[in-house]
This record gives sequence, C-alpha cells and structure tokens, in this order.
Amino acid sequence: MEQFSPIKRSKDGQAVRYLIVDDSVFARKNLARIIESFGGEIAGEAGDGMTAITEYERCKPDIALMDITMPQMEGIEAAEKIVQQNPDARIVMVSSVGYQENIVAALQRGARHFVQKPVKPEVLYEVIKYVLGEDGVVAATAGAGA
Repeated sequence: MEQFSPIKRSKDGQAVRYLIVDDSVFARKNLARIIESFGGEIAGEAGDGMTAITEYERCKPDIALMDITMPQMEGIEAAEKIVQQNPDARIVMVSSVGYQENIVAALQRGARHFVQKPVKPEVLYEVIKYVLGEDGVVAATAGAGA
C-alpha cells in the first residue's frame, strides 16, 4: 500500500477521527485500513443507518464514511438525519451503487462527496482533503520531497 502523508486537523493538529458505516464487516475493515494509512483514527463503526445516527452522536467524528445500501435505514436517509442534527457534519457516501440519482440525492440531503467502491486509497485521500477543506492539513513528513 502506498504511503500517504498524514491528514491532521488544522485547529489542533490531532488525527482526523472517522465514523465508518457499512453493513459489510469486510468493507469496514478495508476502509479502516485505508484511513489508518492516512494517519486517521477510527472513532466508531456502524452496520446500518439507525446505528450510524447513534454512533455519530456518541463519537462526534470529523468525517463519516457511509454506505448507501444498508438494512433498517439507507445511508442517504441516515446522512440526512445526522446533518439535520449536526449541520457541520461531514459525510462522504461510499458505495458501489453509483447511480447518478443516488449521488444527487445524497448531496442534496447533506453528504459532502461520493466515493465509488471498490475504494481506491488515492481517491479517498483526495476526497477527504477536499471535504475537510480548511480544517484538514496534510502534515509534511520529515524528508518528504527530498
């Protein structure tokens, strides 16, 4: 796996905290591995939209990565409810169901971005930097670019 410069929160230099929401344990583990390669911290996990809302309130992550197709409550509906309660929530939809209408619906309901599965680490890295905007700083690693 390629080496990424850690993405840090600019306000305090701490690791970015993530909530991973996917009904597939394999997909959650895969995302966790990618996030850790960015220097991120897993704040919480959920396997469905209902749990995602509870977990978001519990762990208050910097970013939530959320699948669309899940049991009990779809990711788009869960994202909408999270954003209603937390207007600054940063939610990135991560799904293999990349239909235009799903992407548009997710963005209209508060998601900040969309990443297609299978997730390419370099794509997710750029999306996270973009979504964090001013809050995300890529920490320069010693000797980088030398």
